[in-house]
Amino acid sequence: MTLLPINAQAQENDSGQGLPRGHYLLPEKGSVIGQEESVVIEKGDTLVDLARRHNVGYEAIRMANPEVSIWAPRAGTEVMIPKRHILPDAPREGIVVNLSELRLYYYSAENIVETYPISVGRDGFGTPVGKTRTTVKVKDPHWSPPRSMREEAAARGDPPPSVVPPGPENPLGSHAILLGLPSYLIHGTNRPEGVGMRVSRGCIRMYPEDIESLFERVPSGTPVNIIDQPFKSGWSQEGILYAQSFPQLEENQASFEPLINALEVVSTAFGEVDPPVDYAKVRRLVEAPNGAIVSLLRSAEEDTQPREDRPDTLYDFLEATARQGEPLNGV
Repeated sequence: MTLLPINAQAQENDSGQGLPRGHYLLPEKGSVIGQEESVVIEKGDTLVDLARRHNVGYEAIRMANPEVSIWAPRAGTEVMIPKRHILPDAPREGIVVNLSELRLYYYSAENIVETYPISVGRDGFGTPVGKTRTTVKVKDPHWSPPRSMREEAAARGDPPPSVVPPGPENPLGSHAILLGLPSYLIHGTNRPEGVGMRVSRGCIRMYPEDIESLFERVPSGTPVNIIDQPFKSGWSQEGILYAQSFPQLEENQASFEPLINALEVVSTAFGEVDPPVDYAKVRRLVEAPNGAIVSLLRSAEEDTQPREDRPDTLYDFLEATARQGEPLNGV
């Protein structure tokens, strides 16, 4: 299926703050931006169409609407658009890429953050974690298929050209920003329906309209911080503690224990205070990650439960888990 192009004039203002696509005012307090929305499917729409129109990616809209067909949703169906985000736990400067979240953040001005869906490296070609910078910007780039790709294609009897010129067959799209990491780029794509999935050979792909916007405004030498935070937690301006959990990247699953990592993230978020956290909810988020923003604070009704029925602190939760002999990752 070919998606219709989206020009700058047609892009929806998705911030709710009178700002361009993807732009949000940084909150005075906390780290939560955006608002959830719902829309009704019109005849001929796909979830992929809606994802691109509303600045979200394939996996994000799929996880938010697990019962709805991606390619043939029924007209009249109400669809959730996941447009609320917790800012990554990283310095708010330059570009921050959160791999598990499949999302890029750009701190483009003192009080502005921009965020866009991305594709990253698939299993076996993972995008590396680390700090780098933008270097050269190239409009209408030529693409040279890497040796491994040429060898794979030749083995199938379909050898690719050594260089693909600019145009509709070029997988880099019309704009590319080179990084200080050799062979890694932030670039567009000629297959925008794949944005928001793990489909690249390590590069960071964006919707054509998003990379075109960044290309014009990101200076060479901008710091780029590539991180992997499958579990995020942060406070809203209203004083509510929220969390988001995303599926872990396969190549990083052995690097940390998911539940322990999540509990450490929550502990860092509440700092000196000790709010009534629903630790069982934390565990459920880790076991069933879907990107939804969920409040971690217990309700008034839950606080009336007998003390022995619920853990009040992180220590209580870990102690209860150990007593039950349950695996911390819930697997």
